[in-house]
Amino acid sequence: MAFTTTIDLKLAPKLQEDLKNQGFELSTPPFTLFSGKKKGVVCTLYESGKLVVQGKEMDPFLEFYLEPEILQSFPFSHPEAHLNLTPHIGMDEAGKGDFFGPLCIAAVYADGDGIKKMHRLGVRDSKRISDPQILKMAKEIRATFPYTVIRLFPRKYNELHGKFKNLNRLLSWAHASAVADLSEKTGCKEALLDQFAEKHLMENALKQKKVDIHLEQKVRGEEDLVVAAASILARAAFLEGMADLSEEHGIPLPKGANSQVIEAAQKLIAKFGREVLEKVAKTHFKTMGEI
Repeated sequence: MAFTTTIDLKLAPKLQEDLKNQGFELSTPPFTLFSGKKKGVVCTLYESGKLVVQGKEMDPFLEFYLEPEILQSFPFSHPEAHLNLTPHIGMDEAGKGDFFGPLCIAAVYADGDGIKKMHRLGVRDSKRISDPQILKMAKEIRATFPYTVIRLFPRKYNELHGKFKNLNRLLSWAHASAVADLSEKTGCKEALLDQFAEKHLMENALKQKKVDIHLEQKVRGEEDLVVAAASILARAAFLEGMADLSEEHGIPLPKGANSQVIEAAQKLIAKFGREVLEKVAKTHFKTMGEI
């Protein structure tokens, strides 16, 4: 497991010097300012300001050096003190980069006690969790918190994409629909979205639907636990949808948009004819041309 955060690059010289003094061996892998390594700990600072610490001995390094000296906060050793406990709705999506399968949008609501419970459950960004864990954690989230999931299987997705002519406009419409539904269920008027496009697209979608809600859009929004919970539900809905489509057609459908995807598409066409792709795939992808 790794600890990831972002720091001001003005702190880079101090961090580099401190690592030298603590006996770290420094190197400069691609896209990094530097990476320090010693027994049990690797500390890497990227050009973006992203800082990643990992290794069996990282706990004392974080608690006794990085937090007090560099971060001047304690998100690792005292994470609950850094949670956003304001009651709010979190929103995220899954499946938009996958040729096969549905586009899934999720919204989840939690209050302060619920957010603490999410922390105890180990909720975090779905990209840091294995697929079996995603499916297990999604069951717990669905059983515990109010939520709305919109799952657009390819036939419906392709129809809507034909109308919107743009994936981000389609996403904005779907997110606005999900948050409107959950806001009505819960009465919550505060929402946080993992930002996927220019902010005005979501603002326009909410206006068109006459949704009265205060929406914050944030890059890396999944650092918020409620957004992370939404990312888990969206990913689980995508995985379950992929499993259903694979079973229905008797061919395992791979994720992504790679050579395995093209091979699977060719098998589907051989078995069912070219029109099958409308039912299982997002047909506006460049992958269609390669197939």
